[in-house]
Amino acid sequence: MSRNKAKEKVKTAKGRKTSSTKWLKRQLNDPYIDKAEKDGYRGRAAYKLLEINEKLDFLKPDQVIVDLGAAPGGWAQVATAKNAQVIAIDLLEMDEMPNMDFIQMDFMDNDAPDKLKAMVSKYNSDGLVDVVLSDMAPNTTGHKQTDHLKIMAVVEAAYYFAAEVLKPGGIFVAKVRQGGAQNVLLADMKKSFTTIKHIKPPASRKESSEQYLIATGFRGAQ
Repeated sequence: MSRNKAKEKVKTAKGRKTSSTKWLKRQLNDPYIDKAEKDGYRGRAAYKLLEINEKLDFLKPDQVIVDLGAAPGGWAQVATAKNAQVIAIDLLEMDEMPNMDFIQMDFMDNDAPDKLKAMVSKYNSDGLVDVVLSDMAPNTTGHKQTDHLKIMAVVEAAYYFAAEVLKPGGIFVAKVRQGGAQNVLLADMKKSFTTIKHIKPPASRKESSEQYLIATGFRGAQ
């Protein structure tokens, strides 16, 4: 059943942390959650990719796309709706969907990139893909500097994987935090892609520091 449209107040229950109460309040009063339920998307994150694609129009039919950190599957739904073939990975379980191959595994495991490449080779004999999407986010500690390092380690791993598997002209999309990619990594990306933008789609919560890096026009493996 959909939640009441009126703003719902959430009392801090005995034993519940204030942070948990704030999270619950955001969930109850988030219009994108209701919209996802009505539109049949697996999560509100689907609208982030939809809104990014509305600006840049990079999702096309017959593409081969790798989706890193895919669960629960909202981004894969958006991509497969464009008649793309998706190869997805996540540490969490994810229900099947048409035009998607999924492996349950931590992308940061040493074996994960090679397993993804083997899955890609079923669709492209050269092992190359059109788009790499990364909505991955590590578990945070609450310590700002530590969390930033963890987040950037994930972004960096996704980028170097993308640099190995993207076709010339390919696209890389990754979740980053306020301030975007670090200068050294960004300088490397600028050598590999013709254009790099940072976008905060409307579906990203205003209080969140997340934004998305979109690198287009991959120049080919260096």
